[in-house]
Amino acid sequence: MTVIIKNASVLNKDGKPERKHIVIEDGVISALIDGNEEVTGAAEIVDAEGKLLIPGLIDMHVHLREPGFEHKETIETGSRSAAKGGFTTIACMPNTRPVTDSPEVVQLVKDKAREAGLVKVLPYAAITKNELGRELTDFPALKEAGAIGFTDDGVGVQSAQMMKDAMKLAAKLDMPVIAHCEDNSLVEGGFVAEGTFAEKHGLIGIPNESEAIHVGRDILLAEATGVHYHVCHVSTEQSVRLIRQAKEIGIKVTAEVCPHHLLLSEEDIPGLDANWKMNPPLRSRRDVEACIEGLLDGTLDMIVTDHAPHSEDEKAKGMQLAPFGIVGFETAFPLLYTAFVDTGKWDLSLLVQRMTADPARVFRLNTGVLEAGAPADLTLIDLEQEKEVNPADFATKGRNTPFTGWKLKGWPVSTWVDGKLVWNETN
Repeated sequence: MTVIIKNASVLNKDGKPERKHIVIEDGVISALIDGNEEVTGAAEIVDAEGKLLIPGLIDMHVHLREPGFEHKETIETGSRSAAKGGFTTIACMPNTRPVTDSPEVVQLVKDKAREAGLVKVLPYAAITKNELGRELTDFPALKEAGAIGFTDDGVGVQSAQMMKDAMKLAAKLDMPVIAHCEDNSLVEGGFVAEGTFAEKHGLIGIPNESEAIHVGRDILLAEATGVHYHVCHVSTEQSVRLIRQAKEIGIKVTAEVCPHHLLLSEEDIPGLDANWKMNPPLRSRRDVEACIEGLLDGTLDMIVTDHAPHSEDEKAKGMQLAPFGIVGFETAFPLLYTAFVDTGKWDLSLLVQRMTADPARVFRLNTGVLEAGAPADLTLIDLEQEKEVNPADFATKGRNTPFTGWKLKGWPVSTWVDGKLVWNETN
């Protein structure tokens, strides 16, 4: 079937908007036509009415909770939330129950995603069995089953030898190692960053070194093994500095950052509200500025959400007892557009690139571009629409966000995956 999305505002190679008609045939973009030309003959014509059309957003760090924690999220509800947020490809972490440490669980995730029929779900597999850090998983079998990389996200691999062995094996398989960087000896008893908020409330703080020590260690191991090493949810100035230095000398390291670590610092936490509890924790304003600078200069390659839904009962236990994590799919683009693009601090093209082409490049995905021959994974965004963040409207099961009530612009209004409309604002 031929579908034409007409009168779309598309960013050209110079990052400037141009009016285009997008022709989609059999799930693939077949042509981009000048907006001044007439278009007819399609089985379906969608009028974009001048709204921004971009490649579908890509999120390489998400938690879909299934199997094992379906009360928090399922692959179907998470996929629907992703589609509503404009994401067409997402990569889910293995800290499920059972852990995604066997070909059978990898296959289960793929089957559930196919049944949902919404967005493309790429499963990571665990580095160690049950994410306990004691024994490596069967990397070749997990790759064969469809895992796209190896990570024990949720916990850091504490043994340097275990991590080096994992990197050696992953390098042989031409697969990436994705690291949650956290030295457990420095975080015990902490659930907010070491700093003024912790001091004010008499809390044990998590120091920046807990993250940066593992980043530095793993960079040296990546240099020794030649693996593609990817750093999860960077949050500290020290980590940014180490990654920048590693890239300068040619070590194969890439990294990601979350919207909340670009927008919020410990100074913004209003009190002991667990919707502000995430791991890594919100750091100092200096760390926020370092992350922004790292994203702008390419030290940090991409933006991810670390979408981490929990039930309302779990988050109601308070800052000390509640689990770490916030939801992120449905607010990510509007948050960043409003804070950085609408204020003139960033070019729109930079934001789009860090959420589409760059993650596709780093993880060698066949998507992330809007050009003839590419999959018709597309997101239509209304840059002028302004509304408040209201968790009651979320498609995810999670309501855990610190952004409730924020007035934002730049909301996705339609999402297509392989040319199929999987969400629009009238749904």
